[in-house]
Amino acid sequence: MVERVHLPIAGEPPAPRRRHPEWIRATLPTKPAFFELRAMVKELQLHTVCESASCPNIGECWTRRALTIMILGDICTRSCRFCDVTTGRPLPVDPDEPRRVAEMLARLDLEHTVITCVDRDDLADFGAAHWAETIQRVKAASPRMTLEILAGDFKGKTELVDIVLAADPDVFAHNLETVPRLSREVRVQASYPRSYKILEHARARGAVTKTGLMLGLGEELDEVRAVIRELAGLGVDILTLGQYLAPSKSHLPITRYVHPTEFAELEAFALEAGITHVVAGPLVRSSYHADGQAKLVRDLRAAKGLAPVSAPGA
Repeated sequence: MVERVHLPIAGEPPAPRRRHPEWIRATLPTKPAFFELRAMVKELQLHTVCESASCPNIGECWTRRALTIMILGDICTRSCRFCDVTTGRPLPVDPDEPRRVAEMLARLDLEHTVITCVDRDDLADFGAAHWAETIQRVKAASPRMTLEILAGDFKGKTELVDIVLAADPDVFAHNLETVPRLSREVRVQASYPRSYKILEHARARGAVTKTGLMLGLGEELDEVRAVIRELAGLGVDILTLGQYLAPSKSHLPITRYVHPTEFAELEAFALEAGITHVVAGPLVRSSYHADGQAKLVRDLRAAKGLAPVSAPGA
């Protein structure tokens, strides 16, 4: 039996739930498109981070038929203290999953989509070969769609990153989640140098790269600015900044709610630092409104001299 594992900060009782400020309002799912999409996910026996991570944007996004499929199962080998995905011993990798993912996305006929995964530290290649097959099948089934993947750190093994990049995802994303000082507490089994290493490696291989940070975990503004400057120096193309929202009392507590004006200021700072595209706001998540970024991705690929992706209808 799999248990959902949540690790509170050592020595501290769970924090009381706080009422969200007025600028954080999620859209409730009421329209038929939401329920149609949910039925399709269930029919094809797929997992989504939207559901597994309790994303507050699921009502808004699924109503637009925008979803983030999660591959390699729905049980993660890591126990990040911000995340609501189940931690435990994963089931064997489903060899038919790439086919079903490709079928789902072909049915939806999207311009852009994001696929993510659970961490699979139990696998020798951490899921790299499964990633590659999924990407290849999706691109074959939906050749005019741009594909963004949000991957783990592969324990810093760049040769495994190369297996994924060889399948030619249109965006390679890996989230830092927080500032270096808080990384061990927030991400537990992850490493900031390792994350930097794979982002830099993907950029050096010519990939369009992306990362994201959550605010409200105890970081200082100067620390966030320092990370942004570092990311600009690494050549990261896309950055997302969003408000951390604790999924339950057992997760890390919210230390503060960041006002929309501060997000706007950080967005301007990141653009000035040299990051090409920045999305910042209280409800922003890594894939939030990414479904509208097909043209951006095509332009970024063209700027790097990568093979073009045909636009829908072309």
